Amino acid sequence: MKALIVEDDLTSRLMLQEYLKLYGTVQVAADGNEAVEAVRQALKADQPYDVIFLDIMMPGMDGHQALRHIRALEAEAGVWPSYAVKIVMTTTLLNDSQNFSAAYGSLCDAYLTKPIEKIKLLTRLHEMIII
Repeated sequence: MKALIVEDDLTSRLMLQEYLKLYGTVQVAADGNEAVEAVRQALKADQPYDVIFLDIMMPGMDGHQALRHIRALEAEAGVWPSYAVKIVMTTTLLNDSQNFSAAYGSLCDAYLTKPIEKIKLLTRLHEMIII
């Protein structure tokens, strides 16, 4: 598994890294701009990510904007939707239907609330057949 964690909060980033490190390569980005560039480089090298954990609320380019850019990069590269990276949106807001709808409208694959529980994370990865 090749994963990208996009998270501006150091504690959340380290926690996700700890959970995922046993399952493959884990890279990090601190904001949406870094994430888009990482995806661009991965596609260019023909080494795409299997999964991206994308925080919704970040300074600069937020998670929704980054998600749209990532999907556009995949389309430009000719990636079929069935082979697209799995994107898990993360947020601290429990009952935020507006962000939930926007995330799925932009073609995310899953949605997790923080703090992310390891069992929920691993369950989601199994459901998406990542691990």
